[in-house]
This record gives sequence, structure tokens and C-alpha cells, in this order.
Amino acid sequence: MPSKYPLRWVSHPMREYPITTGILLLFLGLIAAFLWDVTSTPVDQSITVFTWVGMNVAGWDMPFFYYLGIIFLFFSLITYFIPTYYQCDEDLITIRYWFFKVTHRYDEYGCFYLDAKGVMLSTFKRPRRLDPFRGLSLRFSRSRKEKQPLLDILQERIGNRV
Repeated sequence: MPSKYPLRWVSHPMREYPITTGILLLFLGLIAAFLWDVTSTPVDQSITVFTWVGMNVAGWDMPFFYYLGIIFLFFSLITYFIPTYYQCDEDLITIRYWFFKVTHRYDEYGCFYLDAKGVMLSTFKRPRRLDPFRGLSLRFSRSRKEKQPLLDILQERIGNRV
């Protein structure tokens, strides 16, 4: 019987969900255009978008904040745009992105449960509202072929499926 370790899979939402990616990129483009209008309009002129709705709002004339905001927005969504590599070994869960690697032990978690994107590992014995901040989300690939082997490993290692 083949060993279930290591279990490896890749999740890349940008590639796996092209329609959602198109909508997201359109929305980000509209946000970027709006913010460019707000931050690059001279102080003595009214912002174009607000003029269309009958409001007179002065521009900022500070494009530095536009570039800073776009950088923050991009990096807040970086895990959507780059592939995430998951590996479950006998003692460790490893998550790898382009530039860094995160490793966790199974004994750091008290329970696990399925969510909309994959499996959430909670640091508590029962699900809590803090799970998205303290826990670990293991996102499935689009095919979800790793779902059952992952659930078997987590049941064996953590044991408290909620």
C-alpha cells in the first residue's frame, strides 16, 4: 500500500477561476482609475468623478499616495495571483509561496473543519470567530482531488473534525 505522505498540491485561484479573475481585474482597474483621478488632480481643480454627480471635491495632487495604495492593494491580494504550494508530511504542514515558506506542526491545532475554500485548521478545540486570523486555511485546488487524502491525514494527526 502506498504511503499517504507527503501529500502535495497546488492552488492557483487566478488560473483556476478565470471569470472571477476577469471581474477582479476589471474592479481593480476601476479602483485604480478612480484613485488616480483623486490623487493626481491638482488641488485647485475638482475631481472628475465627483463633478459628474454634481459634487465639488478638490483633488489631492499627491500621486505618491496612489502608488503606495496600489502597492498595498496588490500585496493584500498576492495569494490570489501567485500559486500556493501545499505539502503535508508526517509531522509538518508546509505552505510555499514564491518568496517564502511557512511550516506548521499538526499539534498547533485543536480542530479542523471544511469551509468554502478548503479546510480551516483552528488553534482552538471548537471553531471560533478568530480562526481566520489565528488558524490556517488550506485551500483546495479546483479539482479537489486532494480533499479526501487531506481529510484522512488531518483526522489521523489532529483528530477533532467539527
